[in-house]
Amino acid sequence: MTNFAVLFQLHSLLIIPMSDIKKIGSALVSVYHKEGLDELIIKLHQLGVTLYATGGTQTFIEKLNIPVVPVEDITDYPSILGGRVKTLHPKVFGGILGRRELQDDVAQLQSYEIPHIDLVIVDLYPFSKTVASGAPAHDIIERIDIGGISLIRAAAKNFNDVVIIPSVNDYPLLLQTLETTNGSTDLNFRKQQASKAFAITSHYDTAISAWFDPAHQGFFKQSLESSTPLRYGENPHQKGVFYGELDEMLEQLAGKELSYNNLLDIDAALSLAFDFETPVTAILKHNNACGVATGGTPLENWKAALAADPVSAFGGVIVTTSPVDEALATEIGNLFFEVLIAPSFTEKAFAILNSKKNRMLLKLKKKITQPAQFRTILNGVLWQERDACVEKKSDLKCVTNVEPTKNQINDLLIANIIVKHSRSNTIVLVKDSKLVAAGVGQTSRVDALEQAIDKAVKFGFSLEGAVMASDAFFPFPDCVEIARKAGIMAVIQPGGSKKDQESIDYCNANGMAMVMTGVRHFRH
Repeated sequence: MTNFAVLFQLHSLLIIPMSDIKKIGSALVSVYHKEGLDELIIKLHQLGVTLYATGGTQTFIEKLNIPVVPVEDITDYPSILGGRVKTLHPKVFGGILGRRELQDDVAQLQSYEIPHIDLVIVDLYPFSKTVASGAPAHDIIERIDIGGISLIRAAAKNFNDVVIIPSVNDYPLLLQTLETTNGSTDLNFRKQQASKAFAITSHYDTAISAWFDPAHQGFFKQSLESSTPLRYGENPHQKGVFYGELDEMLEQLAGKELSYNNLLDIDAALSLAFDFETPVTAILKHNNACGVATGGTPLENWKAALAADPVSAFGGVIVTTSPVDEALATEIGNLFFEVLIAPSFTEKAFAILNSKKNRMLLKLKKKITQPAQFRTILNGVLWQERDACVEKKSDLKCVTNVEPTKNQINDLLIANIIVKHSRSNTIVLVKDSKLVAAGVGQTSRVDALEQAIDKAVKFGFSLEGAVMASDAFFPFPDCVEIARKAGIMAVIQPGGSKKDQESIDYCNANGMAMVMTGVRHFRH
């Protein structure tokens, strides 16, 4: 039985009319990436397909000793303006857009001696890669594809008669199809390719638009080519998908598929860790840190982070910026956790951690932060710049008679990083470079502070000499009063309240140090 007969039987079962099956007789090829193109060209030649090509693609085909018709032979015009204009001609686009079922279209094509083009293979100039390379503006502009985009759109529009291959990624698919069907395609295939083609052109144009206007003034566009279906969304009854190239940043070494909630916690964990200049270990639960420690050895940092809230740490997400060795893995392995992220694992460490089923072990390959954040709300989208502000010692303004000590300044800066990455309203307490306790997601700042103090007491911590960070200003002096009674001696906050002086006066009267940053870190 011939391939065509098999195709006929298959389409009969799918109730697809044979009139929807089109034999490829001619192809226009104009591509940037040529990897894998040779097999495709050879197969098309074997099927008796007439090949038309431009510039470098034409040269590539000629080197294969396969006949090819230069596009200039169709248009009677050479490539001009340094290659900017090659295919933009009625004799090219007429052959692509001509509707085979309309006699008027067919007659016009014959009248103007325009050949039918049944297959268009295009691979666009790599605009995004050129931008990412740091190339100058002139080079980036020259990587804005004009003819290729137009060819893709024309072929996709006329999917009833024409097949579009809009990317190097589809070369293998076309080759497989040609081998299976002996050079024929059905309407479903052509329509699927058209859908893919418009997605590619939309993504391409979005990248260009973003380069011209990175601030998104007056419009919102976002396009990511890669997608990974998730087991479900935030809850089992919700669908979820991750869009992006996660393996560019992280390598999953072990464990089950990452979930929607896992990814949110991983993002929160890495965002926190990236703000530290010293090695740090953190444990997060529901996007909030329940343990953070820096300044010690990797093992010391782990023990200190876990001590802050061993109850919340159960089933949490762990991030460490230190390599994981056997000793550290042994300690971490005593805890039930969902995800562990680290820059590397020794062979013995990996064996220890991977001994229990479903633990997700991730290797951090590359530090990547998004310049902006957005979320859908109501009938639109909220967009903002990412909060990239990390206060340094030089950013602190002491507003009290007592200045913080060197150790207190270190703790204040650590607390300020943690408070930035916690849900508002939030208060963070730090002592000796370690998170002692945090109150997060409260409707009042007093509630957040009292929650933090209660947690510290619950887990046996003394707050004598601890420091306090607040994500926003104190509207009243009540928080510093409560903090002082608990033993806290230094405070960091943005400032900006009409009653700042009342909090400052209380600190002065009670020997406390207070610094202001002028930067609020709300997180909702």
